[in-house]
Amino acid sequence: MKAATSAAPKTGDGSPRSLMRILGIFDTIAKTGDGMTLAQLSAALASPKSSLLLLLRPLVANEYLLHEGGLYRLGPGIFRLASNVLSGREFPKLIRPYLEQLAERTGESVFLAAIDHNAQVATYVECIDSPQAVRYSVPPGTVRPLYTSAAGRLLLAFQDDAWRDAYLKSVKLKPLTRITTVDRTALKQELLAIRKAGVAVSIGEAVEGAAGVAAPVFDPAGTVSHALMVAAPVDRFKSALPALKKAVIEIAQSASSALGR
Repeated sequence: MKAATSAAPKTGDGSPRSLMRILGIFDTIAKTGDGMTLAQLSAALASPKSSLLLLLRPLVANEYLLHEGGLYRLGPGIFRLASNVLSGREFPKLIRPYLEQLAERTGESVFLAAIDHNAQVATYVECIDSPQAVRYSVPPGTVRPLYTSAAGRLLLAFQDDAWRDAYLKSVKLKPLTRITTVDRTALKQELLAIRKAGVAVSIGEAVEGAAGVAAPVFDPAGTVSHALMVAAPVDRFKSALPALKKAVIEIAQSASSALGR
């Protein structure tokens, strides 16, 4: 019979100790505005330089950290991760005041939409109905294909090129109404125009008789996973479009600024 032995603590990159050091690296660098050298990190974390380098190199390679001029700074990868964490629960709470401001300013139904990369749809995670008797109204949790609604197209336009191209190659463009755009070339051109203008408009393409206008909410890393949208019956929407567009762009910009963009 073999004698029972206790396993020695692991010290590789996947060990609990290494994971805690990684969290310590992020926390320490986040508290400084100008970045930190390897020597400074070593002193702050009471960790040998050689051990830290084993952790820092893959973090830099995957853009969780940036290494320039001998200084380590937070990179776009960690901001994307933080944004995804926030989007799960806290993001809608942070944006709610801007949604309320948009509803008060326009008098129409407003929505906070989020992109679901796995399902390849836009989900309306927060909704405020218009007080008007005739209005566009759907419950939170409603989903729309990315290629039809204003919010969906806006979110699609602001994804990275590789993801957007893969989506456009694989998605089956099915008409939801008689005027839904199902031509891939036309859709690609529309997405380029949306990205340039910073606003998307959809009139009767997702839901017959309804229209929407959407603008992006940028996270601190400059990526877009959420959009603000105003929706209304087509007739009222068309006459108010310039004012609605101005309102959603300005309030989405305010929300982005509040998030640190």
